[in-house]
Amino acid sequence: MKKLVAALLVAGMAVSLTACGNGGADTDAPASSGSGNETTDSEAAAGDEDTQAADESGAVGGETFTVGFDQDFPPFGYVGDDGEFTGFDIEMATECAKRMGKEIKLQPIDWDAKDMELESGTIDCIWNGFTMNGREDQYTWSDSYMDNTQVVITKKDSGISALSDLAGKIVEVQKESSAQSALEDEDHTELLASFGDFLQVAEYNTAFMDLESGAVDAIAIDIGVANFQLEGREDEFVILDEVISSEQYAVGFLKGNEALRDEVQAALMEMVDDGTFAQISDKYFGYDVCTLKSADAADTEAESVNPENTEAAAE
Repeated sequence: MKKLVAALLVAGMAVSLTACGNGGADTDAPASSGSGNETTDSEAAAGDEDTQAADESGAVGGETFTVGFDQDFPPFGYVGDDGEFTGFDIEMATECAKRMGKEIKLQPIDWDAKDMELESGTIDCIWNGFTMNGREDQYTWSDSYMDNTQVVITKKDSGISALSDLAGKIVEVQKESSAQSALEDEDHTELLASFGDFLQVAEYNTAFMDLESGAVDAIAIDIGVANFQLEGREDEFVILDEVISSEQYAVGFLKGNEALRDEVQAALMEMVDDGTFAQISDKYFGYDVCTLKSADAADTEAESVNPENTEAAAE
């Protein structure tokens, strides 16, 4: 009886080893240089290329378009009352994806980790009130689609009416924001040194709570965000007339990814030409913020610069 059991066990082990061996052979065959099966190797290689192409979703022809954004940066990107992501740049990116035949994937990120997210391939682009000035060589950029100005917000009764009045005051910005970069550049060395303290927080919502409570005296911030936050609260807060700096917003892609940049740029220009850009802009800002020139505007400008070309064409 014991011999019979032992025999059965040996047979079972043989079947198990055979099955495992076959599985290993199938898995390793494409990587094996000595298999001698050229057709199988070629097919496997083609399959690998197809898989890689499918994985590179941000490439031209990919199925998805993953947009990295700060979900606490209204009106460009934030969580709406319905719990869904919304905002000016969110709607712009979603419309672009539709025109490119891609499925939009909205990926909220920590703003100070945006470069890591882009380099790792977690996102295809950074699109969220992203300032290109001073970063021109760090990314592949779309054309600038909006002008932006860095301003200062204070309480209306703070007694602060100019940048010079910030001397000895506590000023707060969002970490890794355009306002922080503007204040830390060499053009504002004296202004920054005059502050009593210069604080950074994770998001502007926190900064506004700090300003409201009196924990800080002023916030340096993008004008678009400032106007959005102050809507209905104009009696409480004020934006200083004197600005810190002016800059431009654009869509940032991984350095060298010109193919996807060109695809997005083409979709953006379609939106400019058919008025979609202006409609979305008016919804969030009350006017058309677009700095991109439509095809008609570009042609008109070219004709005004070279009137002889128009005359020649008419002849």
